[in-house]
Amino acid sequence: MLEELSIRNYALIDSISISFEDGFNVLTGETGAGKSIIVGSLSFLMGAKADTDVIRTGTEEASVTAVIAIVEKSSEALEWLAARDINPEEGRIIVRRNIKTSGRSSIYIQDVPVTRTDLAEFMALIFDIHGQHNHESLLRKENHRRYLDRFAGLQEETAQFNRVFLELAEKKRNLENSLGSERDRAERLEILSYGVEEIDKAAPRSGESRELESEAQRLGDFERLAEQVNSAATALYNDGASALSLCRRARNALDAAAAIDTSLGGIQKRLDDLYFEAEDISEEFRSYRDNLTYDPKRLEEVEERLALLYRLKKKYAGKAAGGSVPGSDEDAILAYRAQAAEEIEALSGAGENRDKLRSDIAALERDIASRAASIRAKRKTGALKLGDRITEILSHLGMPNARFSAAVLPKGQSPGQGAAVNTPGALVCGPWGAEDVEFLISANTGEPLKDLSRIASGGELSRVMLAVKTVLSDADGSPDSSPETLVFDEIDTGIGGEVALAVGEYLVKIGNLKQIFCVTHLASIAVRADNHLRVEKKVVVGGGGERTLTLVSTLGNEERRQEIARMLAGDAGKAALAHADELLSKYGKGT
Repeated sequence: MLEELSIRNYALIDSISISFEDGFNVLTGETGAGKSIIVGSLSFLMGAKADTDVIRTGTEEASVTAVIAIVEKSSEALEWLAARDINPEEGRIIVRRNIKTSGRSSIYIQDVPVTRTDLAEFMALIFDIHGQHNHESLLRKENHRRYLDRFAGLQEETAQFNRVFLELAEKKRNLENSLGSERDRAERLEILSYGVEEIDKAAPRSGESRELESEAQRLGDFERLAEQVNSAATALYNDGASALSLCRRARNALDAAAAIDTSLGGIQKRLDDLYFEAEDISEEFRSYRDNLTYDPKRLEEVEERLALLYRLKKKYAGKAAGGSVPGSDEDAILAYRAQAAEEIEALSGAGENRDKLRSDIAALERDIASRAASIRAKRKTGALKLGDRITEILSHLGMPNARFSAAVLPKGQSPGQGAAVNTPGALVCGPWGAEDVEFLISANTGEPLKDLSRIASGGELSRVMLAVKTVLSDADGSPDSSPETLVFDEIDTGIGGEVALAVGEYLVKIGNLKQIFCVTHLASIAVRADNHLRVEKKVVVGGGGERTLTLVSTLGNEERRQEIARMLAGDAGKAALAHADELLSKYGKGT
C-alpha cells in the first residue's frame, strides 16, 4: 500500500509530499492543473521509460520517492525482496528513482541499487495503473487465466496441477538425456574409468605438492643450506666465543654477584632462563645438523612426484563440477575423482533408471490428464459465469451494449508459458492446464468480440478492470492476489449521471479491500472517497521571474465541500454548495 509519495523537480512540481490512506483516494482539480503529472510520476517510479524532459526547467535532477507498506498477503512481493536480501523495516520499504540532465539515473529499493527492469518487475507486484495509456495487468494475457481461476475457485487445484506438471517435465528431460547413443555412453564410461584409475594409482594427498616443493627446494640448494647451518652452529656452540659459551660465563659471574647483592636476583633468573633456552636451541640445532644429508636420489624422486601431480592437476583439477574447489590442487583432483565415480555409477545403471523413468512418466501422464480434464470443465463453467457477471456490471458502468467473454481454448504452445507437454490422447498441457484463457470484449452492438488491447478508450478499459476486480471481490469477499494498490486515471471519461454513481459505488466496494487511487472530474465519484486530494497550478515569483508550479493538498471537510461545489458548477455558489452538501450527506464519509 502506498503511504507517501514525494516528488521533487518533476515537470511543473517543485517539491511536494502526498500522504495516502487505505481505501478510496481521489485526486481532483481543474483540467490542466497537473493531475496527469502525479500519475506520470508514479509511472516513472514504476519503471516507465523517461527522458530528461521530465526534469523541471532550471534544475539538474528530478526524483520520485515512495514509502510503501508491504502487507502479509503480498507474498509475491515479499518473496521478491527476500530473494535479493532486501529487508522491509517495520513492514515498509522506500523506493526512489531519479534522473539527471546528463541522462544518468539511479534507482534504489531501500538502499539497494536495482535496474529499471527490476524496478518494473517489483512495482508491478504492488501497483496496477489503468488509464488512458496504462493498463498493466489487464492487458497481460497470462493474468487472464489467473483471474478466471480466482473466480472459479481453482487456485489450489491449478497449483497442484503445476507441481505435477513440473515433475513430469523434469522426468521427461532426464529420460531424454539418458537416451544418448550407447556409443557415447561407452566412450564416456571409458574416459571416466581411466581418470579414476589414474588418480587412484597416483594416490595424491591433500597438500602434498606444497610439501614436496619445500623438500625439493631444500635438496636442490643443499650446499648453501649446509654452509649456513655450519655458520649458525659455530655462532651457537662451536667456539669459545659462541652464544652458549658466552652465556655460560655471564651466568657464572652473575651467580657470584648475586651472592653479594641479592637485588640482582631478578636479573639472575632471567639470565638462567636465557641460558637454558640457548642450551635447548643448541641441542635441537645439533640434532638437525647431524641429520642433514644430501640425497640426490631423493631429489630425483621428489621431482618425479611433483611432475606427476602437475600432470594430474592439468588434466583433472579444472574439471570438477561447480568450478574451483577450495583447498589444495590435490583436493580439486580428488573432487573430480569423486564426481567421476558418481557418474560412472549412474551410467552403469542407465538402463534400469530409464525403465523406472518410463514407468514414472506414464503414471504422471495419466494423473495430469485426469487433472487437466477436471480443470478444463471447471474453467468452462466459470468462464460463462464470469462473462455474464462482468457484462452485467459493465452495463451499469456506462457500457450497456458491451459483451464480455472469457475464452477458454485448447492449448497449443503459448509464448511465455513454457514448453507444452503432450499427454495420452493428444492432450497438450502447459504449466497451468490444457487451455489458454483470453478475455475478449465487444463494446458495441453488432461488433465481434476482440482482444482487450483493441479497445480504443482508456476509460472503457478502466471500467472493464473495475468490473473484473468487483467480480473477484464478490467471489469470496476477500481481495484477490493481484497488486494491493489500483490506480484509475480518468475512469469517468464519457460518463455521467446514474453511471457515474454506479462507478463510484463499485470503487467504494473495491476500496474496502484494496487501496484505490482515482483521478476524476466527477463530483459524484469524488464524494465517496476516504481521502480527497486537490491538484492546482500556482504562479509564484522568485528566482528572477515568474514560475508555474503544481501543488497538491489534502482537503478538510470545508475545503472538500468547496471543491465538490466547483466540480458541480465551476464555482462555489449557493446552489452548487447546496448540491455538494446533498451529495456529501448521501454518499460522503467523515463529513
